Amino acid sequence: MRTIRNAIFVKSSARLADCPPARYPEFAFTGRSNVGKSSLINMLLSRKHLAKTSSTPGKTQLINHFLVNESWYIVDLPGYGYARSPYPRRKKMMKLIRDYVMNRQSLVCLLLLIDARLEMQRTDREFLEFLGRNRVPFILVFTKTDKVSADRIASNTNRFKQSMLQEWECLPPVFITSSVKNTGREELLEFIEKTLQ
Repeated sequence: MRTIRNAIFVKSSARLADCPPARYPEFAFTGRSNVGKSSLINMLLSRKHLAKTSSTPGKTQLINHFLVNESWYIVDLPGYGYARSPYPRRKKMMKLIRDYVMNRQSLVCLLLLIDARLEMQRTDREFLEFLGRNRVPFILVFTKTDKVSADRIASNTNRFKQSMLQEWECLPPVFITSSVKNTGREELLEFIEKTLQ
């Protein structure tokens, strides 16, 4: 399965009810705005421009479905926590994310993307609390590791894990990625493959 034979954009949905029929397993991506969701999706699928990337945070405001190998979906959810976005829009985006995560029956796993350059942010902590309360299956995916030193990556990811362990009994699977260097691609696709079995 680690060979991506085909990947197509299916549709964008402004609400959960507009999403495609839930007939295939779904792996959804979210994280703070500007964490690199679209770039990571394009890297995983080996398609440069399938998911729309932007240097402006908060561009993804819909639920975007991509059908992979005609058998499973990657779902690009809006990002959360962009402070410069008007509060009503932030509230609307968070509601859209939560509606999907809580109610989409075909969701297999949520990939929570974390900027490896930063320590745990308040919005990440709040979202993790939401996932824990609602027992949502998720993994941690650290992004943008090409932009910092290996020591800084290790320090920040370890601090993040230690911060989580203050509230969590155990940690979810953790992946280290770089969309620029293709780091973590095989590991993530292997995880998806095993999860689908």
